Amino acid sequence: MENGRKLVAVVTTMVILVVLDGAKAASFCNMTEDGLEACRPSVTQPNPVEPSSECCGALSNADLKCLCSYRNSIVLPALGIDPDLALGLPVKCNLTTPAEC
Repeated sequence: MENGRKLVAVVTTMVILVVLDGAKAASFCNMTEDGLEACRPSVTQPNPVEPSSECCGALSNADLKCLCSYRNSIVLPALGIDPDLALGLPVKCNLTTPAEC
């Protein structure tokens, strides 16, 4: 069963990467590839930086509930994203975090 979950996570990650790599207009929770890349320095270890205005702008258009749904998923870490740093971005961008987060 554990191997099945890992396989699903790997396949999901690969699909996300293919979609993001395949088209600039692709989005993940209403964030474009450019928006995701703008936020990447703020959500990766070991030295995350404060979110840029481009990152906050992209995040303001994102579906935050959708992003929160990945909180305990292995998808974010598989993409090199620290879930705790990612979930802290809305506050740093002066956005309201959904109650579900």
